[in-house]
Amino acid sequence: MDYKTPKLWTALITPMNGDGTVDYETLKKLVQQQDLAGNGILVLGSTGESLNLSNEEKKTIYHFVKELSPTSPLMAGVGGINLEETKKELTYLETLNYDCYLMVTPLYAKPGIQGQIQWFTELMNVVTKPVMLYNVPGRTGVSLQRDALKILKNHPNFWSIKEASGSTEEFKAYVDTVAPAPVYSGDDGMLPEYAALGAKGLVSVASNAWPKKTNLYVNKTLNGELTNAHDWKQWADNLFVASNPIPVKRLMFEAGTITSPNCRAPLTHEEINDPSILTQTNSSVTSWE
Repeated sequence: MDYKTPKLWTALITPMNGDGTVDYETLKKLVQQQDLAGNGILVLGSTGESLNLSNEEKKTIYHFVKELSPTSPLMAGVGGINLEETKKELTYLETLNYDCYLMVTPLYAKPGIQGQIQWFTELMNVVTKPVMLYNVPGRTGVSLQRDALKILKNHPNFWSIKEASGSTEEFKAYVDTVAPAPVYSGDDGMLPEYAALGAKGLVSVASNAWPKKTNLYVNKTLNGELTNAHDWKQWADNLFVASNPIPVKRLMFEAGTITSPNCRAPLTHEEINDPSILTQTNSSVTSWE
């Protein structure tokens, strides 16, 4: 499957054992579930807790998933603050032959237009595969500057945008800035609104828990056939009652999909005392057609 094919990319969780180590047996099962659903697979995005893992753990996970050889395309999430270390990570990833990359605005430093142009240009110069740039100001502290994108969109490795500002006005502005390049929603529940503004797909948290149902949701939405957008908005919002990926991991644990709800510090599943809203949501989604 080509990297351009999936309308839905799953920002895959990193399952943990009870002792906090990575649960590779479950990770294999999760990759197989996404593959069967026909979803693109994003490895070690923020949902995968990449910033809470060691460099060696990340290398092992990247390699492990690649060795599973799913038919679905693989996207490697790349985020950080140290340019040289990030370039080293990309140099390693180039040896694994992932299909594409997700690159997020540098964390904490809040670079301006010139800083973002320099950062992304240097990173895109390292790789040979298509790059999705990621706007998520709620996590990085700064927006992906549209004036920077006017330059970056001309880079030969630029492919698309993942937009997660939560604003329809912002989403439309990104669509206009990078047209005809595709813009994907980074917010599950906002897809119906974003589809009307030109969204080409979704990079999803929800599809961890509901691979096939979320795929159906995306296709119905993009085809203009969705009749219960309000329900999906509520179901998606319920996955953010605590910091992502705490709720989706707790839901998947309650459903028996993963063996432990554990996250890596500073995240903890103990933020959720009562999972009933999650189990009720899971029941609603699994019975939806």
